[in-house]
Amino acid sequence: MNIDAICSSLRAGAGALAVHTAAQKNHALSCVAAAINRHKADILDANQKDVEAARSKGMTEALVERLALDEKKFKSILDSIEIIINQGDPIGEEIAGWAAPKGMQIRQVRVPLGVVAIIYESRPNVTVDAFSLAYKSGNSILLRGSSSALASNKAIASAIKEGLLDAGKDGVADAIYLCESVDHEDVNQILNAVGKIDIVLPRGGKNLINTVVENAKIPVIQTGAGVCHLYVDDGADVEMACEIAVNAKTQRPGACNAIETLLVHRNMLSSFLPLLASKLAGKVQLRADDDCLSVLSANAQNVVKACEDDFGFEFLDFILAVKAVGSVDEAIDFINSHNTKHSECIVTNNRANARTFQTKVDAACVYVNASTRFTDGGEFGFGAELGISTQKLHARGPMGIKALTTTKFLIDGDGQIR
Repeated sequence: MNIDAICSSLRAGAGALAVHTAAQKNHALSCVAAAINRHKADILDANQKDVEAARSKGMTEALVERLALDEKKFKSILDSIEIIINQGDPIGEEIAGWAAPKGMQIRQVRVPLGVVAIIYESRPNVTVDAFSLAYKSGNSILLRGSSSALASNKAIASAIKEGLLDAGKDGVADAIYLCESVDHEDVNQILNAVGKIDIVLPRGGKNLINTVVENAKIPVIQTGAGVCHLYVDDGADVEMACEIAVNAKTQRPGACNAIETLLVHRNMLSSFLPLLASKLAGKVQLRADDDCLSVLSANAQNVVKACEDDFGFEFLDFILAVKAVGSVDEAIDFINSHNTKHSECIVTNNRANARTFQTKVDAACVYVNASTRFTDGGEFGFGAELGISTQKLHARGPMGIKALTTTKFLIDGDGQIR
């Protein structure tokens, strides 16, 4: 991969895109959506080849689900573009303005980051989401997907390019580049592209994220692996807690916002755990500590004793670690020492405990009586997302359009000197 030539082209694309109006960008995105829809059969055929190859290599079904596209997911891709089109253009937004003591007018305005790179695994919808958010926010983007989704990504990127060309003067074809090589040296080139790439985002599993964070010489927005917890508080509504737990674990176990550990107040063990076990029977393996095991062993199949390493581990599968705690404070302490600062939930009828949990838990998203599966740009109204940031600088939580912007100060004077 010729990183210098690629980044030079992307930089030129970012420069052209930075001066485009919202109407121009929206027209280009509309043309992209039309091209993607026009090539629907090609994209789904390519995706089916990726899925078949992944299964032949032993990929778990939970991860295959992340890779696979179907009619519903394809429609959601098009819907996300439409939502992004209908969102306001953040570029040029005035964040603040004031007069300096010497009379100069100072304005802080929102501007694009420039050239963005994203390194991601599976999920071909990320190709569309990342491009659309970058384009609407005035950025060029370098996409480096995984080998497991290469055929899908190539078909999608080809459709995107076609759509940008269809947009004529409103389309900036140089605003996107898909790295089609599967050579890991390409990743190293991206991570070392100082002065060529403004920021890189890793989106995937723990190993990918750690590789990027530990080796990048360019700025990183860290998206985190999802070791998410659900705590069932003393006196919680048992039926509600079960419904939330089942949804948060089983709807998409390969997603980063699925729960991996369930914490249960000791007073709730006998009323909650047997009911949950019956709902998860034949679906989820429960790895329980001694207190929970004593309740579950007589009432459930597919229950095993947990080991210490099960807590704080991202299974990305139909496996759930279960632990008893004595109070909301004990739950909070356990979560803060085992989580990845992604998404955490308490099910409770105690308002004081709910607020304590939301105040003290260190995570990007903290829920009361709702599934962690809602941590998603689409569910938050962003249309799409670049990922879930678990860091505390620049962006945190689901990242939409504004996460790909920064600000600059514009100062107007009439001859002032210092």
